[in-house]
Amino acid sequence: MKKIYLNQTDYKGEVVILIKFPFNRQLIDHIKTIKNAKWSQSLRAWYLRKETFDLHQMLKLFKGIAYIDYSELKAKHSTLVKEKRTQKTEDSVQVPKKFTEHLRLKRYSKNTIVTYISELKKFQRFYIDTDLESLNEEDVKRYLMFLIQKKKVAVSTQNQAISAIKYYYEKILKKPRLLIAIERPRKVKKLPQIISETDVLNLLKQTNNLKHKAIIALLYSSGLRISEVIELKQKDLNFESLSIHVKQAKGFKDRITILANSTAAVVHMYIKNYNPKNYLFEGQYGGKYSPSSINQFIKRNAKAAGIKQSISAHTLRHSFATHLLNNGTDIRLIKDLLGHNSIKTTQIYTHVSDRDLRMIESPMDTLLRSQNTDF
Repeated sequence: MKKIYLNQTDYKGEVVILIKFPFNRQLIDHIKTIKNAKWSQSLRAWYLRKETFDLHQMLKLFKGIAYIDYSELKAKHSTLVKEKRTQKTEDSVQVPKKFTEHLRLKRYSKNTIVTYISELKKFQRFYIDTDLESLNEEDVKRYLMFLIQKKKVAVSTQNQAISAIKYYYEKILKKPRLLIAIERPRKVKKLPQIISETDVLNLLKQTNNLKHKAIIALLYSSGLRISEVIELKQKDLNFESLSIHVKQAKGFKDRITILANSTAAVVHMYIKNYNPKNYLFEGQYGGKYSPSSINQFIKRNAKAAGIKQSISAHTLRHSFATHLLNNGTDIRLIKDLLGHNSIKTTQIYTHVSDRDLRMIESPMDTLLRSQNTDF
């Protein structure tokens, strides 16, 4: 008996059912009786759009004439159903209500809460058919190895996963000893990325939009975090004392930082032209300005200014601290301006500052100078 093979594929942006068989005039005549059946020269097969395909009609039409082999179609359908079921199950994963409530009661930042929830969800999906309370230390390690080996996550992401899982077991399930042997990965010790004073000036000159110029000027001249800039209100700026009151910043701390004369003039002009209603910098339709939008125009203008490295808003904060250190400002004052808890955090800038390097003479230069020669 003749055989007809059915399969499913994507063709011209649509899901279609392929109808394949060796050339046979009788089979072709029968296929032509099916409404919307078309021949494709490139596929070398007849096809129907999936939504118009009727398997029962096919079986009835070719009964006693040809055997319909739809095993591949059935297998593909089964796989798709399984994938949809799995996806539906994973999408329905919800972290325990107590977990979210506890984070909010502890007044964690919005970003931290979102990150912790996301990481715990991923952990739940990995053990989707297992009660989390029944997992042990080895199970957690197995998941972390999956993140490292399969997902190839960064050290920071691995640390976020550990923090979220530890928080759940230690604070919610009250199992502080469960994760006692789960060690955190060694942090990659990277130096802060900075740009030169000349690059900062070129960036500002290249920024023609007044709002953008005011934002960049504040980020650099006051050492603000991007989250602090978008939370600023007009009343937080004191144009007489040339200072900025940064309220409830990282760690829920207030601090005072400096406001440059030149920046104050730009901000004054910006306020006069834009007349912001609530926040100092507002989006097109009101509300807080978007952090991603800030980083986008910084990168765009930096490229136009001929700055080779990829920079962000935080690069300007790093540059503020490093340039202050280069100019002789006491590191303890820099610590307070940045809002760091520990002087150790601020000391990272001593590794990128060239103030002390400029005082060191290379032994090569010492040798050549002493011998009054060259090489």
